[in-house]
Amino acid sequence: MRIVIDACVLYPTIMRKMVLGAAELGAFKPLWSDRILEEWRRAAAKIEPAQEQVAGVEIALLSAAWPKANIQTPLRDDLFLPDANDTHVLATAIEAQADVIMTQNLKDFPTRILANHNIIRRDADGFLFEYATEHPESMRALGLQVQSAAEMHSGAPQNLRALLKRTRLPRLAKLLTS
Repeated sequence: MRIVIDACVLYPTIMRKMVLGAAELGAFKPLWSDRILEEWRRAAAKIEPAQEQVAGVEIALLSAAWPKANIQTPLRDDLFLPDANDTHVLATAIEAQADVIMTQNLKDFPTRILANHNIIRRDADGFLFEYATEHPESMRALGLQVQSAAEMHSGAPQNLRALLKRTRLPRLAKLLTS
């Protein structure tokens, strides 16, 4: 399965690590464009200017780990979505022949429009929950890895369920900690 990952999924660290961890486990092939990565960088800069550099390093690491994930997407003026600023995500999915757009902004990607291009939309929690029901042990191990990394970064214990819930992964949180 080929999935274009929207910036709103890549930007939150825990969500990104869970989604790309699932990709490393073979759940799907991740895809994005330069513009999607730039949106991530700009979102980080809005929170705190120093975070722009952190995002730049994360993007470089991501690009090195997934060298074939970046899709060169031509500009298109024949695509329409409720938010015109999101058409580049759809253009990337079409160019990449993706099956799915993974986004947290479901309202901006109407199913009827995506269906015209044989693309579906999924939110990260729904996708990861479904994959975890089929691969519970590997996803539980991934969750523990992400939890450990968060603890190292923060210097404090982190509850896995709370960590995932804060990152808008509530169904996955419940499944992995039940």
